[in-house]
Amino acid sequence: METWWMVVGIVTCTKFLLFPSYKSTDFGVHRNWLAITHSLPISKWYYEDTSEWTLDYPPFFAWLEYLLSQIAQFFDPEMLKVENIDYRSDATVLFQRLSVVLTDFIFIYAVKELYNGFLFGLLLLSITRLYENRNIEGALWFAGLLNFKHIYLYVAPAYFVYLLRCYCFKSDGVAAKISWRTFSFTRIFMLGFVVISVFCLSFGPFMLMDQLPQVLSRLFPFKRGLCHAYWAPNFYALYNVVDKAATLFCKKNNLLNISDTGSAMMTGGLVQEFQHTVLPSISPLVTLILTGLSILPAVLHLWIYPKGPKSFLRCLVLCGFGSYMFAWHVHEKAILIITIPFSLLVFDKKRDAQLFLILSTVAHYSLFPLIFTKAETVIKICMVLLYTVYSFYSLGNIYRIPLTLTQLPLCSTIETLYLLGIVPLEIYNSIIHPGLGLDQRLPFIPLMLTSVYCAIGIMYCWIKFYILTLQEKMPKSHRE
Repeated sequence: METWWMVVGIVTCTKFLLFPSYKSTDFGVHRNWLAITHSLPISKWYYEDTSEWTLDYPPFFAWLEYLLSQIAQFFDPEMLKVENIDYRSDATVLFQRLSVVLTDFIFIYAVKELYNGFLFGLLLLSITRLYENRNIEGALWFAGLLNFKHIYLYVAPAYFVYLLRCYCFKSDGVAAKISWRTFSFTRIFMLGFVVISVFCLSFGPFMLMDQLPQVLSRLFPFKRGLCHAYWAPNFYALYNVVDKAATLFCKKNNLLNISDTGSAMMTGGLVQEFQHTVLPSISPLVTLILTGLSILPAVLHLWIYPKGPKSFLRCLVLCGFGSYMFAWHVHEKAILIITIPFSLLVFDKKRDAQLFLILSTVAHYSLFPLIFTKAETVIKICMVLLYTVYSFYSLGNIYRIPLTLTQLPLCSTIETLYLLGIVPLEIYNSIIHPGLGLDQRLPFIPLMLTSVYCAIGIMYCWIKFYILTLQEKMPKSHRE
């Protein structure tokens, strides 16, 4: 425990040292939400649009912003005025940074020796409760999490199937066949009551004001387009670059009468709708179908071959993978919904540890474009390098696989070459591209290269982890 608190202290002090560093657009987003929830009545929260950063998180998070605003007024009341767009006083920055650190501390107990952010703390707490067979509490925490940030709908199918299969049907969680006589109406009633109560508490006031459609339109803004400003490294990054390459080929060979407008919009770095030029354009309905198909084998496998909480966790990771790969307007930070739960599997099987090392390395590098100022370049490289070296070293020791001249621990030669390829990619992005003066004329090239390169690695991990999971069948002792 003493070592644990020392680690917590080091992490916290590191965060304090980073207070003066780069502030992303999220800073303006949350300042605006503080102002909205503090200055306006609840009936106007989801209608206010003075700033482009409208409130688009579920009500629990809105109430969290309201509570924080009660403290924020003692730092700088000006930050709580809706009309003060892009307001960034020193006191405002200090409060925003402190609020992040303090909400992390609240959940140190909850995550049981895993130090993550506020929302990931809720996710890990929910997973932990299921591991402890405290299923109602696990459902409660996850329902609460959904009402803080609805992106966790990505993994909701794993919760639904596991709780129905392994809780509502009375069993030891590893029964191969379903006996409908074991179905408990009491348990499903308790489970439904808890989950519905949480959602009623969250959305109830807006339902009473007949504002539910407005709230939902803010939570699911399909007008933002298929991809984020920086393409998340998923299937659509590869799809986009193939469409871009096909467009250039067709223009060069006069195969199609193609306008430059749509193609330029795709790589313009803006959050907006666009149409593919050569390949069929992707609609929200198509992404929903693809996402459902991508997670269907995982949830069916969990239903047919439940092996307790570990099988749930594998299904959760696969649901995160499928949603990240195929959902509409995926944010690049959503990769953490995969990597953080995945980290809980690395001590059980060598093959899981191998995939985690590849995935975490690629995932962390894929987030580099989010911190793009030169002042933070050395910091982000050193932090990711420190974590990556420690991960390879520690897991290599656990599985007694040392580093060799041709292979990283737990990785094949090809996998090692792929991971080492990140080094020249970053050298080009950070040094060669701006050195050639291309950062003004072709600013999207480094983003596209990073997205496509990382998408290959993430897709590889997804497919391989899927194969490993589906190969797991029931132990013979449970097939009777």
